[in-house]
Amino acid sequence: MAKTIYIAGLGLIGASMALGIKRDHPDYEILGYNRSQASRDIALERGMIDRATDDFASFAPLADVIILTLPIKQTIAFIKELADLDLKEGVIISDAGSTKSAIVEAAKQYLASKPVRFVGAHPMAGSHKTGAASADVNLFENAYYIFTPSSLTSPDTLEEMKDLLSGLHARFIEIDAKEHDRVTSQISHFPHILASSLMEQTAVYAQEHEMTRRFAAGGFRDMTRIAESEPGMWASILLSNRETILERIEDFKERLDGIGQAISKGDEEQIWNFFNQAREQRQAMEIHKRGGVDSSYDLYVDVPDEEDVILRILELLRGTSLVNIHINEENREDVHGILQIAFKNAQDLERAERLITENTDYTVVIK
Repeated sequence: MAKTIYIAGLGLIGASMALGIKRDHPDYEILGYNRSQASRDIALERGMIDRATDDFASFAPLADVIILTLPIKQTIAFIKELADLDLKEGVIISDAGSTKSAIVEAAKQYLASKPVRFVGAHPMAGSHKTGAASADVNLFENAYYIFTPSSLTSPDTLEEMKDLLSGLHARFIEIDAKEHDRVTSQISHFPHILASSLMEQTAVYAQEHEMTRRFAAGGFRDMTRIAESEPGMWASILLSNRETILERIEDFKERLDGIGQAISKGDEEQIWNFFNQAREQRQAMEIHKRGGVDSSYDLYVDVPDEEDVILRILELLRGTSLVNIHINEENREDVHGILQIAFKNAQDLERAERLITENTDYTVVIK
């Protein structure tokens, strides 16, 4: 039976979700809310949604499923608003917030006495692009789509959500909301603090040492890429998960002090162990498998500085879906190859490696 789906927030996540739902459920009606008209118009023109509004409450009573793809504060405000609306009995309400405890607790507070079902969710996918104009039906492919069930989540809720979102081609997983926030504080939230701190330190240092900016290359670029993330979103994430993040900061301070003391004492063995353990631990992690935030499959090609060489590589890869291309031309000290190509899945990566290796004599490295 065809359903009516209401997506509140037509940014990159919400609009891409609409495309994924339509892929497997073309008969479902998708309603969209967005404050700005530009994203509403794009979503309507490109057939992502069937109807749009800038009045959140107006479409909510029509929906079988309501998905809030909004900033955390606004998500909580809308959950509170939904509690006072005349919704369909048994409607599923879900979200896409990057932290879960505060949202799940808000749902328990405002929706517990209502005839609705709620399940917190966090699709771990994203892009440096924003807005409905950047929507991509394959944005969630092979990425983790995390559900955080609670007392408001009936046994059939998850099955209905997985069926609804089957066209996203994501990997569904369930985890407790508090544990979700603990895990993401370490592998997502805290790294953003580190990247921004490193950028701040470097900017100040470069005022007296001007070559700092010029020499910054591979390793520095990789470590600070996420410092370009949207400030408002990250302020909201940190403040909704503050206790866990503060604990991660204190823990890291101790680790920095530890290696600092080893350097001060000239303890070569401890320094060697510090780097060796990190290398072994990283190699043991599932860090190259898609599923985390912004993860991709990277291939590096050491190509000569010759006319049309990049064009030749891309011609070989015609028909292969690329996520990004980067030319590491300024400083090769800590990069694996001058041409860096990112792919969305392992199959495309393996195909590209085979084609380039078979048709050229360039060195190819996968990382």
